[in-house]
Amino acid sequence: QSAPVVLGIETSCDDTGAAVVTGDGKVLGEYIHSQQSSHLRFGGIIPPVAQDIHRANIEFVVQNTFKLANITPNDVDAIAVTNRPGLPLSLIVGMRYAKHIARTYDKPLIPIHHMQAHALMARMSSSIPYPFLCLLVSGGHSLLVFVESTARFQLLGETLDDAPGEALDKIARRLKLRNIAKYAQMSGGQAIEVAAQTASNDTSAYEYPLPLSKYRDCQFSFAGLKNTATRHILEQESTLNLAPDALLPDYEAFCACFLKGVTRHMLHRTQRAIEYCERRSLFSNAGPQRSLVVSGGVACNDVIFDALSSMAAQFGYNTYRPPKHLCTDNGTMIAWNGVEKLLAKDTVEMTKNYEQVDISGKCPIGESLVDEVKEANIACKWAKVDIFPGKDKSSR
Repeated sequence: QSAPVVLGIETSCDDTGAAVVTGDGKVLGEYIHSQQSSHLRFGGIIPPVAQDIHRANIEFVVQNTFKLANITPNDVDAIAVTNRPGLPLSLIVGMRYAKHIARTYDKPLIPIHHMQAHALMARMSSSIPYPFLCLLVSGGHSLLVFVESTARFQLLGETLDDAPGEALDKIARRLKLRNIAKYAQMSGGQAIEVAAQTASNDTSAYEYPLPLSKYRDCQFSFAGLKNTATRHILEQESTLNLAPDALLPDYEAFCACFLKGVTRHMLHRTQRAIEYCERRSLFSNAGPQRSLVVSGGVACNDVIFDALSSMAAQFGYNTYRPPKHLCTDNGTMIAWNGVEKLLAKDTVEMTKNYEQVDISGKCPIGESLVDEVKEANIACKWAKVDIFPGKDKSSR
């Protein structure tokens, strides 16, 4: 058997993605239809609308992927499809289409866990041995997970409320950044990052409390940061008596302070996860290499990624992320996850009994060690990190 070729289909939220990937990590063809512009009008994702757009595009996306790959469905070894977790109305569209192709061409179906696929994506372009620590941060999730293999994931911490991408998007919307031409086409998180980097030197104009600072665990909470940001904006708007569509005059500094608050929280939780892994000797069977992988849409944020890399380096960890266009939801990560499962002979779920495969809106990423992390009660001496090098006089 030569290297496997896998078609991946992803419709867990609002992007319709497909890709054909080979066993040596070559992407033969990939195509994605993004719904971002449709949802910008509604100010958020409405599941039935997302489902209709998936339905309208799924066939074109998959057929176009095959055309770009210059192969036919006969040439693939398996069809990988996201079946959990996600918006049920969206998941069902990809699942039905995957089953249709699998049946037509008599191919096995590999159901894929969306978050596990995010966690493994960086292995396609970088050589990262198992095990590794992964921080998965996106518009829908935020979790720290210790990844041992394609089949073994141990959850160290997750968000108690909002996901970081969601908090960044909501504050970008509340700041009305879309009213500036430069930011109109960007996602909220990207707009905040670009604005923050153009801020003048002071990144302490607005104060943000450190979430969960009394709790010695790896859980996340971004709701407090979001609420504090909203309160700062309301106070400024009323003090300065701004018109309804006007922006804060110092919106760049505001973005820098907010992004710094979000980043510090991630640094603290991730550092504790590193210290937990070391104290529990989770890497004991590994070689000398220690790796931190940052994945999910928020991994595109260079301010956050660079700060995490700088912190992790102080513990001897190398930090990786997938190429930026593969950090957000895409078919390539689903196909790659199928490839990794085939290569690792992790094929328990692979089947031609298509009726047995169903979708699941909620689903844990693996075994939870959250309580063990709490019980370890690790006090950390925080690593010093310059979040905005050259700007920040008061890093942490």
